Amino acid sequence: MKDFLGTEPHHKSPAIYVWLGGDQDGISEESWFTHYDTRLNKPRAAEWRLYYPSNPITEAMKAGDTLFLAKDHGNVLWFIVAPEGSTSEQQLLWLFGLRPEGEEFISRGFSDEDPELDFAARFILDEIGVEFEEPEADKLDSIIEKFGTTFPKTAAFSDLARLTLPEVRAEDDPDAALIAWLDHEEALFRRLERRVVSSRIEAGFTNADGTDVDGFISFSLSVQNRRKSRMGHSLENHMAAVLRAHDIRHVRGAITEHKHKPDFLFPDLETYQAAPADGDVRLTMLGAKSTCKDRWRQVLAEAEKISRKHLLTLEPGISEPQTDQMEASSLQLVVPSPVHGSYTEAQRSWLWSVGDFIGEVRARAMS
Repeated sequence: MKDFLGTEPHHKSPAIYVWLGGDQDGISEESWFTHYDTRLNKPRAAEWRLYYPSNPITEAMKAGDTLFLAKDHGNVLWFIVAPEGSTSEQQLLWLFGLRPEGEEFISRGFSDEDPELDFAARFILDEIGVEFEEPEADKLDSIIEKFGTTFPKTAAFSDLARLTLPEVRAEDDPDAALIAWLDHEEALFRRLERRVVSSRIEAGFTNADGTDVDGFISFSLSVQNRRKSRMGHSLENHMAAVLRAHDIRHVRGAITEHKHKPDFLFPDLETYQAAPADGDVRLTMLGAKSTCKDRWRQVLAEAEKISRKHLLTLEPGISEPQTDQMEASSLQLVVPSPVHGSYTEAQRSWLWSVGDFIGEVRARAMS
């Protein structure tokens, strides 16, 4: 801890406090910390303490939660609290390569020789608010040049991502293709976003009364909301492309009972409407949510004639209590195979890949 946090007495160092909130949205706050010997210049043995001010994060945490301390390249301490047994806890343990047994203190270091961040790792870092730069991001500028400083519709952006990865074929490996397309689109989006946001910041936020605080807040919220909503739409767009590549009949957004709109219905709405109340063996539905959190239960109410639901997600390392609840609710989780490594061994035996799902739909269609 002394090597990690330093030994300068009562020196306030910058820190970012994050509480991940179980299955709800987390909160964060910039503040400070000190690490010092409370018995300095006293005849007793040293007693080092990590001291931090009270804030919404420290007030929310409780005994049993897991505390992660990490430093970024700017030497800022990240003080991250994940509730016990939560998805956030499992994700961070996987991200940092930690396997604690019981209540214990574990530390590890990282070097520049460690492998590059994969899709699941970047997903988790984005969830906790850590910004990362895509390697060789400047090479993407020629692709997005035509958009200037405006965002195209998500469907057009998804099409562009697939078009500029001609070597990726969903026919060969649907799981790898889905992740590659999403990864590429995310990199393109972040590069364009940086250009758009930089242009807006350079223009400044002023109005007739001086500094336009409301305008700045509104713009900031729009950036965050665009990030959240875009990934979900991108997932649907690329999954639809995977299904087309495998010639799987489906319909997107069909309206079923109580005006519910399953993301994907198989094989079509006509077959669903003609089916009896207890269903038809050919019918399948697939929800698509980039992150599950507690929203996976929404899928259970869709397409009443289909008793067993399927849900496609990109979220890594969902907690075992959550996946146990899904299984008990007759919901099958579908996760692209490159993300399976973030789940426990017991969970991986139950998870489906995108390829598994395609095989199931094709088998049902032939019934």
